[in-house]
Amino acid sequence: MEHYLIDTNVVSDYLSASFPTAGMALMDSAIDATPNISIITQIELLCWNTDDATTKNVNELIADSIVVQITPEVIAQCVSIRKGKKIKTPDAIIAATTVAYGYTLITNNEKDFSNINGLKMLNPHKM
Repeated sequence: MEHYLIDTNVVSDYLSASFPTAGMALMDSAIDATPNISIITQIELLCWNTDDATTKNVNELIADSIVVQITPEVIAQCVSIRKGKKIKTPDAIIAATTVAYGYTLITNNEKDFSNINGLKMLNPHKM
C-alpha cells in the first residue's frame, strides 16, 4: 500500500472539493488511511487565518493525522537536498521527510519539489 505525505497547499483545495474526481479520490484514500503530514505542514495549517468552519476542519485533519517529526534522518536528507538545490528550508524539510520515510508527496507545488533525488510526488490537480 502506498503511503503519502500531504503538503499544505493541497489541504484548502481538498476542503473546498476543487480537485478533479480522481484527485479527490486520491485525497480521500490518503486521508481515510490515516493522513501523514510534516510538522511543517502542521505549523503552516495552524497559521491560517480563516473562518470558524475551516479552522474546525483543519484542526480535525491535524488531530486525525500522524504528524511526522524532524528526526536525524530527516535532518540529513534536508541538508543533502539544500546543498544540491536552491529550496526554502520548510519545503526542504517536507521533501526530506517524504524521502526519509519512503512516502509519496501529494502536492500542487511541483516546481519547488522538482529534481529532488528520490522524491516521488503526485499532483491531485493533474489526475
